[in-house]
Amino acid sequence: MALEKIDVKSLELNPYGRFQGQKALVGAGTMDKFNMMTIAWGGVGVIWRKPACTTYVRESRYTKEFMDANELFTVTFLKEGYEEVITRCGVKSGREIDKMHDSGLTPIPLDGTVGFEEADLILVCRKLYCAEMPKENFIYEQTLNDFYADGDYHTMYIGEIVAAYQGK
Repeated sequence: MALEKIDVKSLELNPYGRFQGQKALVGAGTMDKFNMMTIAWGGVGVIWRKPACTTYVRESRYTKEFMDANELFTVTFLKEGYEEVITRCGVKSGREIDKMHDSGLTPIPLDGTVGFEEADLILVCRKLYCAEMPKENFIYEQTLNDFYADGDYHTMYIGEIVAAYQGK
């Protein structure tokens, strides 16, 4: 395996650069049944004295079924050169293709879930909290207009980072 387990507390990363600039994959499931999708929103920090990662998945996404059905999820930042995979995983649905096998990535079992050998960094997260983001909770109308005109809202997932793996 081309990944090395690292101490979560030693992580040094710029969440803005990683999520917004580089983008990531969020996924959940097992080697038998797994799905992932591209994300450009997320955060890393501390909640309830635990290292945590927060991510958001729209109600319509196939990956949401996996997020809801599994205790663990992963946030994967791929090495440079995988921009096409990031794009494909954002526009193709797992309902249409088997993303885990059709992505060109090499899936590997990782702490009860799935990782990819081509990762630069993988955060393995145990769900701590999830909440829908209903229309009535938004403060700025412009946010609704800009991101939710179609009514396809996100669910927020907060996960404790239980393991981190760095690509070699």
